[in-house]
Amino acid sequence: MLTAYTSDQIRAAERALMALLPEGTLMRRAASALAVACVNVLPRVYGSRVVLLVGSGDNGGDALYAGALLARRGARVHAVLAGRRTHEGGLAELRRAGGRTVEAKDGDPGADRELAGLVERADVVVDGLVGIGGTGALREPYAALARMTARAPGVVVAVDVPSGVDASTGEVAGEAVAAHLTVTFGGVKAGLLIDPGASRVGTLHPVDIGLGPHLPAPEVVALTGADVAARLPRPGAESDKYRRGVVGVVAGSDRFTGAAVLTVGGAARAGAGLVRFASAAEPVAQVRARWPEAVTKVITPEEGVGDVGRVQAWVLGPGMGTGDEAHALARSVLASDVPVLVDADGLTVVSRDRTLLRRDAPTLITPHTGELGRLLGVAPADIEARRLHYAEHAARELGVTVLLKGSTTLVAEEGRPVRVNVTGTPWLATGGTGDVLAGIAGAFLAGGLSCYDAASCAAYLHGLAGRLAAGDPRDGEAPIAALDVALEIPAAVRALTARA
Repeated sequence: MLTAYTSDQIRAAERALMALLPEGTLMRRAASALAVACVNVLPRVYGSRVVLLVGSGDNGGDALYAGALLARRGARVHAVLAGRRTHEGGLAELRRAGGRTVEAKDGDPGADRELAGLVERADVVVDGLVGIGGTGALREPYAALARMTARAPGVVVAVDVPSGVDASTGEVAGEAVAAHLTVTFGGVKAGLLIDPGASRVGTLHPVDIGLGPHLPAPEVVALTGADVAARLPRPGAESDKYRRGVVGVVAGSDRFTGAAVLTVGGAARAGAGLVRFASAAEPVAQVRARWPEAVTKVITPEEGVGDVGRVQAWVLGPGMGTGDEAHALARSVLASDVPVLVDADGLTVVSRDRTLLRRDAPTLITPHTGELGRLLGVAPADIEARRLHYAEHAARELGVTVLLKGSTTLVAEEGRPVRVNVTGTPWLATGGTGDVLAGIAGAFLAGGLSCYDAASCAAYLHGLAGRLAAGDPRDGEAPIAALDVALEIPAAVRALTARA
């Protein structure tokens, strides 16, 4: 399991370790690792051009010491001093090694042109402007330097965290460096895994500097393939379809039939022992034609799901509509005493009547930012900018497990670390893939997983199936449709178990 920490947690661990070591040891360790990372991205060190963007904090010191090591190997190193103060030891070390310095002067057009020229000629630009303590928007001249890195033809290497990214949350309030490589020390910072910050990290390279024994329990984690494989429901020799888990699906309508087909497909391909599908006549006919193994029943909103048969979990919402009839069906399903996953139209229904979520049995909701915005009365853009905050807030306020979909998928449940999903492909941003995800998670709920584990494992498997459907990026990915993802689920499971 990949663990990630807030800035406060990292700083507390650093203080504890520094009390046991000679002064400057941690910075030397970090600088050595940073220099090695820069060497690894250069075709050759001797004669290469390296520009250090140096702020007032300790990561500016890391950059200076690393720059000194590179200068001693023949690199031409320029340090752009942007802060009101500069780490004295690191600056002296760089100058002794032959490195040169230039000051960034806020509001001086001539200086800006000189600095831009340095950055645009560099083979490597090291971003040591703002470290893990930085919050809010970058001020000048830091913001101008961050903009310059966007035009750098060389490799941009961030020290610990790209400047402008909140290390604890991933929030970006203004300008931010978009790194090709982020070398982070002591422990992965939570904000490096969560968008919008995560999209500025590039390749993440964690470096162990000895903090491990001093770190507390993480606040953000990411499951690995082995973690997911260990949690997936597995049939035994004594299993039958009922013991493997019966999932009920209420989805689709006469207007939206495809969502029903995709949700049932996700559940069936993810290993449900039996899928019971209940809806209007047309989606029932479509599901019968595509998934004959599903047990189907035509129901009306008035009768609800009472006669559908025994299930161990429900999936409610994809394509079911949002009117009074949909409300009646939602009330019927949510009145049950088994876990319920609420998705898509079901989320619109409960956003108008949040009392439906007041239940004793576990509830998992799977919104995108717009749906969560309706539930919380918050603009979707605000949720996109503060994904971690609002996922945790929704879990607390609504008393449910939240799977927040998007470029970074988060799973939040009160009292537990937020889980970040690390699989997927941009090709999953197409209609219907969320319906498949709901079906997968519903199958896992019926198979006995908690909402927390069902959501996390479903997101991982869904992302892996999407990657398999799109193809290997080295050979060129191709567009995919939602049904492609459902059909790749068994291959994704095989891939997971083969590695475990």
